[in-house]
Amino acid sequence: MNKYEAIAVEVKRRIKENYYPLDHPIPDEISLSKEFSCSRMTMKRALDKLVMEGLLYRKRGHGTFIVQSALHASRVNVLTNEITGLSKLLDGEKIESKIIKFEVHFPSEEVAAHLAIDIKTPVYYLIRLRSVKSEPYVLEITYMPTTVISGLNDAVLYGSVYEHITKTLGLTIAGSHRKIRACKSTELDHEHLECELNDPILEVEHVGYLNNGVPFEYSFSRHRYDKFEVTTVNLKR
Repeated sequence: MNKYEAIAVEVKRRIKENYYPLDHPIPDEISLSKEFSCSRMTMKRALDKLVMEGLLYRKRGHGTFIVQSALHASRVNVLTNEITGLSKLLDGEKIESKIIKFEVHFPSEEVAAHLAIDIKTPVYYLIRLRSVKSEPYVLEITYMPTTVISGLNDAVLYGSVYEHITKTLGLTIAGSHRKIRACKSTELDHEHLECELNDPILEVEHVGYLNNGVPFEYSFSRHRYDKFEVTTVNLKR
């Protein structure tokens, strides 16, 4: 193990054990390089590794912060170059949204844990069907804390929620943690995605977070298997 990798392991252990406060940046590279008796470049490589793993994010002029939603031990992080909604992903296509459910209620313990809130914090609970050229593509089941994301209404849900977050609310979406799995289709899928009884579903479990490390979304996107594929690109550094 290289020195920067060993340092990354130690910093990761500290993050998992809450050694650093969540509401402040971790010590800067110069301070950490002195503590670990290494060069600043070695320290930078160690922190870069943790940024790539989704444990840390950098905010220009403010320092390096811990991503709160990354603290779940079971989290699987799928690295992508851009976090975007379906509207931007299929820019130029006619995308229709059907609101199946839109409620505000208190979250379960599991949902609260993923959103880094307590069970007394209300959340939006949304189920939307997203169709392209009148053909069903994705069934989205989403939870968003009302204390973080405000102003959701039918007009927003029939359009782009991410556009509302970035343009109307002026928030910056920084990244996400995702789990991608194959699932059996359910009655809800059969009804709204028009899939056959034995058709599989590509499910993406997603926690999105803002540039202050606060989670703003916990969702399950259930995709028709014949409409989506996942491509990964691995670069040798």
